[in-house]
Amino acid sequence: MKALVYEGVETLTFRDVPDPTPGPDEQLIRISAVGICGSDMHAYLGHDDRRPAPLILGHEAAGVIVGGARDGERVTINPLVTCGSCYACENGRENLCPTRQIISMPPREGAFAQYVAMPPQNLVTVPDHVALKKAALAEPLAVGWHAVKLALEALHPAMDQSALVLGGGAIGLAAALALRAMGVEDITIVEPNDARRAFLNDICLQKAAQSATGQYSIVIDAVGYAATRTTASQLACPGGVMAHIGLGEDMGGLDIRRMTLQEITFIGTYVYTAQDFRNTAQAIFDGSLGDLDWIETRALKDGAAAFAALRSGQIAAPKIILDPWA
Repeated sequence: MKALVYEGVETLTFRDVPDPTPGPDEQLIRISAVGICGSDMHAYLGHDDRRPAPLILGHEAAGVIVGGARDGERVTINPLVTCGSCYACENGRENLCPTRQIISMPPREGAFAQYVAMPPQNLVTVPDHVALKKAALAEPLAVGWHAVKLALEALHPAMDQSALVLGGGAIGLAAALALRAMGVEDITIVEPNDARRAFLNDICLQKAAQSATGQYSIVIDAVGYAATRTTASQLACPGGVMAHIGLGEDMGGLDIRRMTLQEITFIGTYVYTAQDFRNTAQAIFDGSLGDLDWIETRALKDGAAAFAALRSGQIAAPKIILDPWA
């Protein structure tokens, strides 16, 4: 099969690789659409030791099952593979499974390829009226869904609900859409890139600004740099909640004194539970997250150019979807 292979820092090659061999309890999926994630970009830049070259990246995918009783079934893929039997898995917190694996990190190759093998419990059936390129958004949208769910659960019910989202990429937009779907109406996205901010305002119909002032009961950091953590801990109101998704850099930024004196709740959020993924997929299917017409599609063979364009800030769309067969 053909795949886009990460060969080293800022080096991606579209080439032949061996077809995946499904395990005894796995399904083979012909990939129809796969998104470029911020974590793929971190690996591409050499900033993620968990993703050493050579490696097939990509974990935001949808496609069609090949072979077996479910042959021809259209599915979106939950890329998080867990044991199913530990305390976390048995209590609906699969994202904390101590032996969790995710495609695009060893030992599992990713979905920037024509085929991938997955356990059947990781596959959610996609109805015929939903395009697979939109179904592939279930993974990034589930990240935002999970973070928003945790933030709202932590927020005192007597507090007004106002939200600030730092970062207007796919995860930040996902958080804003989830906030709206869960009943929050006052939402501002901070996005410094002029083209992307205009895209968020004009195409995604979001309230996007270059910067923010004031106080918010919910602040979601979808970037994860010291500077955004500084902003988040300054703009969370007393008694508010700060949900941290981004993995931009490890250290710095939090105003711990203010967060302590003002009883600001900090929540680290990682991916999603299996139920969050299913709920997000259903929200896509029933239109609760909007029409999702904010993606740009390119051929997987042109993936290296897409990464370079993202690296240089030339792409306004929050999500690039790659087609392995174009």
